[in-house]
Amino acid sequence: MTVDETRRQVLYWRLLARLFDPEEQAALESASMAIVGDLDLPAALLDPSVSVDTVVQRFPQLEAEFDGLMSEPGDDREGEVRRAALVSKLMLNVFATGSGNVTAEQLQRWQSDAGWFERATGCEPGGLRGRAAGDDSGLGKTLAGIEGDLVSRMRLREVLADNRLARQLTPSMSLIEQLLRDKDNLDGVALANAKALIRRFVDEVAEVLRTQVAQASTGTIDRSVPPKRVFRNLDLDRTIWKNLPNWSPEDERLYVDRLYYKQTAKRIEPARLIVVVDQSGSMVDAMVNCTILASIFAGLPKVDVHLIAYDTRALDLTPWVHDPFEVLLHTHLGGGTDGTVALDLARPKITDPRNSVVVWISDFYEWNEQACWDGMQAIHRSGTKFIPVGSVSSGGHQSVNPWFRQRFKDQGTPVLSGHIKKLVTELKNFLV
Repeated sequence: MTVDETRRQVLYWRLLARLFDPEEQAALESASMAIVGDLDLPAALLDPSVSVDTVVQRFPQLEAEFDGLMSEPGDDREGEVRRAALVSKLMLNVFATGSGNVTAEQLQRWQSDAGWFERATGCEPGGLRGRAAGDDSGLGKTLAGIEGDLVSRMRLREVLADNRLARQLTPSMSLIEQLLRDKDNLDGVALANAKALIRRFVDEVAEVLRTQVAQASTGTIDRSVPPKRVFRNLDLDRTIWKNLPNWSPEDERLYVDRLYYKQTAKRIEPARLIVVVDQSGSMVDAMVNCTILASIFAGLPKVDVHLIAYDTRALDLTPWVHDPFEVLLHTHLGGGTDGTVALDLARPKITDPRNSVVVWISDFYEWNEQACWDGMQAIHRSGTKFIPVGSVSSGGHQSVNPWFRQRFKDQGTPVLSGHIKKLVTELKNFLV
């Protein structure tokens, strides 16, 4: 084993030791300090109490080294030792979170360090945690799980009641889920701060999605409307083709006696989108996803959105569809799931099947499976686009009744994983 290989191994043994035991191992610490010094790297890389932000602020030349650090191997053996020191810093700050209560400052620092870790893997900050549900490697799920654990260890009510501390919170899926679970215990300043955090999170997600749907078609060409006779609408190819009989061989000129214009007027019929959300007790982890999806849909142009929530009863929440927090204030989780009551509310809303889409968000563990399936199948057969979406938590865990999953697949409407991007794609296809 070469000297560089030994030095790299020391750094990684020190990392493993600190991950499983917060107590320092004197021999590993002193050896690691010597290695970092030989590499002209700051000793702060070995201190888990120092954030990556602080390291980069003090030593800005390291920022470029952290970016993409874990996506490509080093160029040489000494480069691999340097890489091991930087990787160890990220791993220790992100995965060694200790125990006990967590402050707003600690959560904010961890979220920042997790962002640097994601940058090191080649993702945008928040990218891995944001797509945890579809992360085959499990890394996104792990990060989301750690974040959820940190949030659960916070004295959240006390933080929300203090405007200064509340402003330090960075909204994330785990934090929003925790806020919603505790909504009945919030009032006054705490409730106002909770609403502000939820709305910030919704706005951030919606802003990303608006760019994805911006190019969606708004309707088909309306041939009954005469084309507007302006230069930008001139159909040059058609004008030449139609006037070809007027070609003069002697003059070598085409004489145009009629101009043709493109028809650009579109027949715009607002699509009706009916979002049905399972709000039973088993769907607590999916609450945030469901309400954010509904609010995002409601913000799309030329879409008439209706929202229905159900457990053993169904509620028409359309008046509050633009505000996910208000939606949740008007729902009460129950212990059972009966989709037939939601069907009773949804069916009358489908007045034009060919211009309607039903997005059904649930784990599909129904009391009356056959009756619920028959109703969903009838909606699909009517010509209405039916999009089933599985329940997904911020940790990426998905549980869908296999009985329904197979029938949806056979019907040609497979259950989506709950990814917002996939739903946007489906919606764009519907709007075209």
